Amino acid sequence: MVVSATELIQSFLSTASEDPHLTPELQQIASDLLSQHNVPYKSLRAIWFASQSTTRPTLIQLFSGSDFVFTTPKPRHKSEELKARLKKLEELADKKAYAELVKDITPRKDDSEPFSSYKDQLGFGLHVVVTMFTGYLVGYAAFRALFNHSPVMNVAGGLLGLVGAMLVETLLFIIRTSNQDSRSSASASELKKNQ
Repeated sequence: MVVSATELIQSFLSTASEDPHLTPELQQIASDLLSQHNVPYKSLRAIWFASQSTTRPTLIQLFSGSDFVFTTPKPRHKSEELKARLKKLEELADKKAYAELVKDITPRKDDSEPFSSYKDQLGFGLHVVVTMFTGYLVGYAAFRALFNHSPVMNVAGGLLGLVGAMLVETLLFIIRTSNQDSRSSASASELKKNQ
């Protein structure tokens, strides 16, 4: 806490700087404070308590006419890392606000990518395994009926059925993903027509 130095405070500090009853340290503090316009309250109080009661003014007299001096704190400086993070968050908020503003005009993005979750991946993997197994069994049974129980030909038929099932599964996957793309582009063109 800091108070403004009045004439009475200046006079008291002048007397205290030469007072032999005070310690040399307090005398030095009093002489240092003598040249200042604002005086720290703690230092002034320490000098007042150390001086003799007969030579010092009362505290009320000493502080009469004096005001508290408030200093504004220095503005805090943001680190470069914090500035970069705040800028990134601001850009993200701007993008979100823009997307909210134009959501009726622009087509919706279908964020569901194939295999975006473990459930989708496991389901598709299990589906492929079952399809391959079924293709193998169908090829094995077909070649067994055609080539009179020849083990080599039966296995070759099973492998041919497995490859055929994989090709069918790949074709179905391509059709499924292209349908999703065409649906999203169709909805975008439909929105443009409605405007």
